[in-house]
Amino acid sequence: MYESFFGLMKAPFSVVPDPECIHLTAQHADVISGLAFGVLERKGYLVLTAEAGLGKTTALRALSKLLAESRVVSSIIFAPTLTPSEFLELAMLNFGFKDVPASKAQRLKLLEEFLVRADDEGKTAALIVDEAHQLSADLLEEVRLLGNFENSERKLLQIVLVGQNQLNDQLNLPQLWQLKQRITLRMSLQRLDRGAVEEYVRFRWGKGGGTEPIPFSTSALDAIAGWSNGIPRLINVICDNALMIAFADTSRTIDFEVVREACQELSLPTPTLTRSAAPISATRPSAVAPEPVISPRIEESAMESATESWGASRPSLLRRWLRMSRPQPQPVRSKTSILLLKEP
Repeated sequence: MYESFFGLMKAPFSVVPDPECIHLTAQHADVISGLAFGVLERKGYLVLTAEAGLGKTTALRALSKLLAESRVVSSIIFAPTLTPSEFLELAMLNFGFKDVPASKAQRLKLLEEFLVRADDEGKTAALIVDEAHQLSADLLEEVRLLGNFENSERKLLQIVLVGQNQLNDQLNLPQLWQLKQRITLRMSLQRLDRGAVEEYVRFRWGKGGGTEPIPFSTSALDAIAGWSNGIPRLINVICDNALMIAFADTSRTIDFEVVREACQELSLPTPTLTRSAAPISATRPSAVAPEPVISPRIEESAMESATESWGASRPSLLRRWLRMSRPQPQPVRSKTSILLLKEP
């Protein structure tokens, strides 16, 4: 609706996933490289958690593309609200099985033969489950049992569980203690800080065909950071609504008031407001207070890891591991080895 008014080729803040508008922050890059490392090194069970809207599925799609280029055969389940029998059937269908027998014993036998064959061919098999927080305790126990496929040297099936933070609570249940013990790598995505919010907005604006300067003022970006709490999905919704309001007012500039109106229409809770510390100009009436700006309350908790820590604020451990591997290169036996020996 507003694209031609702002000189855009397409809506830059659509909530519909657009492969061309994927913005991977430093922490997304570290999460993807960390999960890829865990799968390729056959760590077994890996977990990624985050609040809704922080880009888990985006990271997962990027991970699956990376793994597809690395001799990894993957079965990705995006809708895990299934019975244990349906879950196993879907996992096998996604691995490429044409005919899945009704008997669970026959299914497990076929899956074992598939995993052994993949290992003999130098391939790694991975089962990736999105929205894993929706899995019941019984189904999570079935997932644990699938991880028992192994030989004398390594796990034959790598399992990646991706879900909202409730997944951590589920894994703390007493009946899932055995599964929790087997998790070798835990990772999480955090909310974007103020600087990352502006970077995100500028990136999406450019992908929509917009040019500099962007129509969002500094105070508008402060407001977007505050009302969205650094959640990309909310950033999209706020910016899209703000652009529609500006278009209706035939204004090509979006300031604090426009963002506030957009957030009020969306019924978003108002964050804490602080007054600007900048001195009031002598030509400005002393009774007029400076424009309020949002003081975003962005949580900055450290990412969790059972055995390794992966942080966006320092060099990726995957890159460090790659550099350490160079003095003693191993014979290249597969495309997987090539990936591991090259700088990302």
